[in-house]
Amino acid sequence: MKPTSILLVGATALGVLLLPSRTVVSSEAQTPRTITVSGEAEIRVVPDEVQITLGVETWDEKLDSAKHESDARVEAVIDTAKDFGVEPQHIQTDHISIETTYESYSYTSMRIVTGYFVRRTIVVTLGDISKFDDLLSEIIESGANYVHGIQFRTTELRKHRDDARELAINAAREKAVALAGELDQSIGLPNNIREDQVGWWSWYSSGWWGARYGGTMSQNVIQETSQVSTVSDGGMAPGQISITARVTVVFELN
Repeated sequence: MKPTSILLVGATALGVLLLPSRTVVSSEAQTPRTITVSGEAEIRVVPDEVQITLGVETWDEKLDSAKHESDARVEAVIDTAKDFGVEPQHIQTDHISIETTYESYSYTSMRIVTGYFVRRTIVVTLGDISKFDDLLSEIIESGANYVHGIQFRTTELRKHRDDARELAINAAREKAVALAGELDQSIGLPNNIREDQVGWWSWYSSGWWGARYGGTMSQNVIQETSQVSTVSDGGMAPGQISITARVTVVFELN
């Protein structure tokens, strides 16, 4: 639609006043025609390390005794992990708490201290997954009495994220071409690209009982690496972990 020139005429006491012409531009000419699509991708890889979150809990009538026993158990757990080749920087005391226990009497408001719980969380990252079953068994025997979480991970997360993002962008472009083609249109240059938040979930937590959650997502591209997951002698099968990416792209229509 061509711009339209409008001549405005105003009447005055002395005659006719001619006002300057004004150009009105159609909003249709200002707004480009676009198509908005999303692309999702998932890459599945075999993990090459495992993070184990352990809990050590002790109780005694005396706080010093409970803390002393806790210190001894934690030290034994750390020594066991070192014996399996875990470097000191991959062993972390992640949480500590002390809880007082009481005995209450129904006929009085008095509460009597009966003892103390001392709780600690230790996070161990093992680089050799083949040692996982043996390490877990010996760590429990050495003093850990809770397993709060086991998380299989990859040390090449950045690389796989980049690969998943590239696949998601390609998926978005292919979707845009297909949708536009159904209407006998073609796509032009992108004028907006957004990387959307992707989710994850894990029982791993820095607290004693807590958990952390993420979202879920669907995907239209799935790529599996050529690695093969193996089952250990103890029956642990780490399988594959998923690295996901999602993008939203706005393309101009030609």
